[in-house]
Amino acid sequence: MAAARLLAVALSLGTLLLLVGVFSVSGAEELTTNTSSSSSSPQLSPVLATESKAESAGARRPSVEQELDAARAAIRRAARRRHGDGGNVSSAAPEWFHRDDVDYVLLARVYRNPAGFYRSYVEMERRFKVYVYGEGEPPILHAGPCKDIYTIEGRFIEQLELITGGVRTWVPARAHAFFLPFSVAKMVKFAYRPKSNDKTPLLSIVADYVRVVASRHPFWNRSAGADHFMLSCHDWGPEASRGDPELYANGIRALCNANTSEGFRPGKDVSIPEINLYTGDTPRQLLEPAPGLSSRPFLAFFAGGRHGHVRDFLLQHWKGRDPDTFPVYEYDLPSTTGNGTTGKGARGPDRQRDYFSYMHRARFCLCPSGHEVASPRVVEAIHAGCVPVLVSDGYAPPFADVLRWEAFSVSVPVADIPRLKEILERIPTAEVERLLDGVRLVKQHFTLHHPPERLDMFHMILHSVWLRRLNFRLNQ
Repeated sequence: MAAARLLAVALSLGTLLLLVGVFSVSGAEELTTNTSSSSSSPQLSPVLATESKAESAGARRPSVEQELDAARAAIRRAARRRHGDGGNVSSAAPEWFHRDDVDYVLLARVYRNPAGFYRSYVEMERRFKVYVYGEGEPPILHAGPCKDIYTIEGRFIEQLELITGGVRTWVPARAHAFFLPFSVAKMVKFAYRPKSNDKTPLLSIVADYVRVVASRHPFWNRSAGADHFMLSCHDWGPEASRGDPELYANGIRALCNANTSEGFRPGKDVSIPEINLYTGDTPRQLLEPAPGLSSRPFLAFFAGGRHGHVRDFLLQHWKGRDPDTFPVYEYDLPSTTGNGTTGKGARGPDRQRDYFSYMHRARFCLCPSGHEVASPRVVEAIHAGCVPVLVSDGYAPPFADVLRWEAFSVSVPVADIPRLKEILERIPTAEVERLLDGVRLVKQHFTLHHPPERLDMFHMILHSVWLRRLNFRLNQ
């Protein structure tokens, strides 16, 4: 049945390759500003403030696919436009890139194609509409954790559902994408029997929910789920998505656990940042200005438990080996106040202060995989102005469609952990400065605001979903 329905769906591989290529064009591109939605307002664009009067009045409009075709064409045109001076970005850059600390050569180095990203983001603001299915009740549906390591699950659901206009539409026929508002973290809390290792209840909940929306609405069946998306930051998010074969095979899965060796497909799925907000707010220490390179005496820093084989390998090789320049701790992080060490399980303000103090004094912050590939240390490092070092295999980092991660991070295979210090020592100081410049530039994309602000984490996740919807064409 799934195969038969897929015959009615046109997947344009040419479009997929073309739009992915848009953000891989080398060199800087012109960033045009001839649209009212390029406002530099830190809040939601006015285009996103309300549903259009024409829509609510039932006026004739282009079809959903016609709108997407127009967006695809505009993005391609912008991405291919070059300056006659060799491709350098000039002062024609849009206002939301106008910052005192931005060098436009850096802009071109950090973004795969600045013009393509800018145009795509503006088109998303102008056009993108998401319909949120109303079926189901909290706590498993329409709710999620807004604190601790699964913060993004609850905050994304909350922010998307509370938006009174803009990207959310209550007219499903006008939607470009459809959101399945379930929380895998809440499923684990309320439906999983501890220590049973039986994930069947999670799969059953997902299967039942898809069955309900498919039986009540025509949209799932017309695309076999290809224009639908879910979001999960729980390690078991990929496993839960297997509850419905079409969701796993065709749907857009926005996951923290973005492991390509376990079925994550970057061209179809979305990698989202893992952010650990103990109280629901960004820690005060990470809101303070980050120290410069000269105030960072440590080459690199890590503190954490033996969660998975990668961390175990790291701690076996580097724990306590060189605390003066390469501090690596398990649960024995020394206190910055002189009150001994911060022991196992400590999660209070003292532990946070000590932890972030070390991050602020390190050039590089080690971000090894835990039980799964993602780590909240990546976001913490960026906020601390520390270059994240991704120590993992198979991890597809967030927003890689538009960001060049090599411009603000270092990636090290797990097998090279014994050479970790040598690898980092060989990076010239000038290159470290360039990486830190990149960290400062991308910080806005890894910040979670309430309410959401332009270019922040919430909107970057939406933009990732938008790109994947552009790469799919539905025969209507």
